Amino acid sequence: MLYNINDILETTSMITQQNLDVRTITMGISLRDCGHPDMKVCAQKVYDKVCQKAENLVKVGEQLELEFGVPIINKRISVTPISMVGESSDTTDYVPLAKALDDAGKNVGVNFVGGFSALVDKGYTKGDRNLIASIPEALATTDIVCSSVSVGSTKCGINMDAVKEMGEVIKATALRTKNIDALGCAKLVVFCNAVPDNPFMAGAFHGVTEPETVINVGVSGPGVVKVALEKVRGGDIGEVAEVIKKTAFKITRVGQMVAQEAAKRLNSQFGIIDLSLAPTPAIGDSVARILEEIGLESCGGPGTTATLAMLNDAVKKGGLMASSYVGGLSGAFIPVSEDEGMIAAVEKGSLCLEKLEAMTCVCSVGLDMIAIPGDTSASTISAIIADEAAIGMINNKTTAVRVIPVPGKVVGDRVEFGGLLGYAPIIPVSTFSAEKFISRGGRIPAPVRSLTN
Repeated sequence: MLYNINDILETTSMITQQNLDVRTITMGISLRDCGHPDMKVCAQKVYDKVCQKAENLVKVGEQLELEFGVPIINKRISVTPISMVGESSDTTDYVPLAKALDDAGKNVGVNFVGGFSALVDKGYTKGDRNLIASIPEALATTDIVCSSVSVGSTKCGINMDAVKEMGEVIKATALRTKNIDALGCAKLVVFCNAVPDNPFMAGAFHGVTEPETVINVGVSGPGVVKVALEKVRGGDIGEVAEVIKKTAFKITRVGQMVAQEAAKRLNSQFGIIDLSLAPTPAIGDSVARILEEIGLESCGGPGTTATLAMLNDAVKKGGLMASSYVGGLSGAFIPVSEDEGMIAAVEKGSLCLEKLEAMTCVCSVGLDMIAIPGDTSASTISAIIADEAAIGMINNKTTAVRVIPVPGKVVGDRVEFGGLLGYAPIIPVSTFSAEKFISRGGRIPAPVRSLTN
């Protein structure tokens, strides 16, 4: 495809003035051949393979930044769910595997390693139980390892025993990392309908159907979309959707170019482009501000769910035309602490937990990077997870919960995470109990729509 000078100038403006970037190049690595009865041997095999496969990941990313002039913010690794890798080991403690991932990630220079994970949609294996029990200690004693647990799906229903346990694990992780404002919880996400090719943290893992290695790229450009919409103020909603769609196409083409070249240089398979509009705390890089540009007085007010639905759909339509390999989560993220406009909306009172839950019905992922009072009970956190999982199960979409109960913090306080994780006001949580519901355990059956064979 030939580009004229206006195309080049437009892309340059997107990068220099509108916060366009490739948010992440994520190398997925299969560790299915790393199991061993001796945990020390298993951990060494994990370390060696990650270091070998990802040896040049950061170098290639930096080369592409210079050659293409496109910022590549993060270089990351995802691995086979560690519950599977550790299962043949003779120990119940999987923390050594987390430390092996942490050491390997630091050795090759990546920002995060995802995959300290378990998939328990329908029930547990021995490895799943060991992994989940190890999460609090693993996240407290590593720096760049991220963890995820899938507790349900449209095909399987919701594992309520796992939902109950994850509420307790989140509380334990918060207490274990209370000296750093429960930062461990920012590296832990609970999924329904988890996807095997997600390049974004904290939920990335390398699915069992994936190849030996793969390159997945996440693009981002909320600022680009916001600026494009400023040019059609007064236009009808159809015109707004068309502008978003065309802008998403341009953003995705940048990611496609980077992904193909990265895969080639790393001798890896090109996997997918994730189209997600991923915000940052920087001014001008906010999904909330896009919704307000469309016409809301404040994100969270009446009309928020409708505008977000339209945005999400238009992003997908534009991106699908730009790449044949769209995957991951793909849409619009609404992480509170990572979005300057979301933070402002919470602080002014237009955005609450219940409205955020409604918004997750129509966008990517779910309740993300939300700081809640430290005295929130484990059963209440479990109930929040159950609600979000139900939205995902019934609507056949990925949903997730990444909440952070910050010890000692109450509504009105604020917590600083730093970097891309930003900061967040403590958001109120309903004080009505769900203890009896959560204590029932068992499994919520899969919905009728699961019977699609």
